[in-house]
Amino acid sequence: MSAGVLHVVAVPIGNLDDISARALAVLASVDVVAAEDTRCSGRLFQHYGLQRPLLALHDHNEAERVPALIARLQAGESVALISDAGTPLISDPGYRLIAAAHDAKIVVSPVPGACAAIAALSAAGIASDRFFFEGFLPAKSAARQARLRDLAQVSASLIFYEAPHRIVETLVDMVVVFGEARVATMAREITKTFETIKRDALGELSAWVQADSNQQRGEIVLVVAGAPERAVGDQKLLSAEAVLQVLVKELPLRQATAMTADIFDLKRNALYDMAMQIKAELEIKRGDA
Repeated sequence: MSAGVLHVVAVPIGNLDDISARALAVLASVDVVAAEDTRCSGRLFQHYGLQRPLLALHDHNEAERVPALIARLQAGESVALISDAGTPLISDPGYRLIAAAHDAKIVVSPVPGACAAIAALSAAGIASDRFFFEGFLPAKSAARQARLRDLAQVSASLIFYEAPHRIVETLVDMVVVFGEARVATMAREITKTFETIKRDALGELSAWVQADSNQQRGEIVLVVAGAPERAVGDQKLLSAEAVLQVLVKELPLRQATAMTADIFDLKRNALYDMAMQIKAELEIKRGDA
């Protein structure tokens, strides 16, 4: 007996008319549908008159459910994997099941369709030739700012998901780290009744959201323009700063500055000022520890 097929099926992110004919055909024919939330998927099934067994598969039970699903696939049954909305595995569970299916030599077949990240990018008015999908940022401001600093020099466009109760704080942190002039687009409630897509400088976007509580509701995607490509001189300074970060911890300022200047063929005066700033920041961190 040949193994069944694991179908990875995209479902609508809001407007139920966005489901594809192929997705409906697959969902109507499989032996079981593994769904992130069977109640949410049940509404979709009811709308289209689909009557297939639904099995809950989410972050809390995926590890224990995978072996049984793989056994069913190996026995010749077909399985569809769906999330609450959009394309499975994009900030949703399912990775363990897909990986286990590949390990078991089971065919995995995507049924493409809606994806909030790509839908937002397509309407953002921000460069789409290169993009970095971050998903959800940390919930706490300190950790969130730290992660944003890691991304601050990425030149590709950045895509984030955010919860409505954190959107104000997240935009404030983005202004702090990226600067108020960085362009961004907020896409809210994509394909739904109150769909809103606004492109502006981060400072203006942050103020707009703070002033309108309606913009603090629903499903939100943020698309942020990437950092400008740096000139060769800027890249050299960034590299020098990284070296200084290490040397200042171990050597006197003048020695650390002199070594770094020799390595990168830069003037010592500018590097000494940078070294002093690095040392001051290190002392502040030690004081907070």
